[in-house]
Amino acid sequence: MSGHNKWANIKHRKGAQDAKRSKAFTKIIREITIAARDGGGDADANPRLRSAVDKAKAANMPKDKIETAIKKGTGELEGEELTELLYEGYGPAGVALLISVVTDNKNRSAQEIRHLLSKGNGSLAEAGAVSWNFERKGLIKVPKEEVSDMEEFMMQAIEAGAEDITEDTDPIEITVEPDLTSEVREALKADGYSIEDELTYNPKTTVNISGNDAEKLLKLLDNLEDNDDVQQVFGNYDIDDAELEELSKKLG
Repeated sequence: MSGHNKWANIKHRKGAQDAKRSKAFTKIIREITIAARDGGGDADANPRLRSAVDKAKAANMPKDKIETAIKKGTGELEGEELTELLYEGYGPAGVALLISVVTDNKNRSAQEIRHLLSKGNGSLAEAGAVSWNFERKGLIKVPKEEVSDMEEFMMQAIEAGAEDITEDTDPIEITVEPDLTSEVREALKADGYSIEDELTYNPKTTVNISGNDAEKLLKLLDNLEDNDDVQQVFGNYDIDDAELEELSKKLG
């Protein structure tokens, strides 16, 4: 599993304790609005919207906020004009980064992303410079505690359409082709598992980093993800598990 997913899981565990709720709500609301705008307001027929709504519920977002975000996306209510962008860049040690952004001001976002990258020993890249090294995938997560028989679970996932399964993490991560995400999700849900899913970018090749470079990179990722317009950051880095845990404690 890529370093990005490992770091995301660590931050998710910590986030349950010290989430900056208002900032998290803003990002989820924007995701809901974009999903509803692009695929319609029916979560059952719009996998991206359903995933965003599930994320909102998991964050204990009030139902009226969810409904308002959907209506703004479908045009039933007036809302800010949002644009979805994907910036490409480099971090410390030449790590390739894809930065997913939803913004109401493209010029502001570009300036802020460029500043954060420069401040964090990185740089903004031209379109296509790093995206060739990433593949769009569906990522399905299942709590490890729900899996009593790993072999049986893996067979169920493979039969449903899983491409790859990472079993040594919690939650267990299943990689699928993007257009199969909904199908695999529903099959595993029917087998009684709790499901979280999202679309992600997986690197085709990774860069092993450690020490000062690893610390600088994780600080940069934190600063990028703390930006209001940034939804997610994907990278082709790989950091040793033990070092990643130690750095997470050090960086708070």
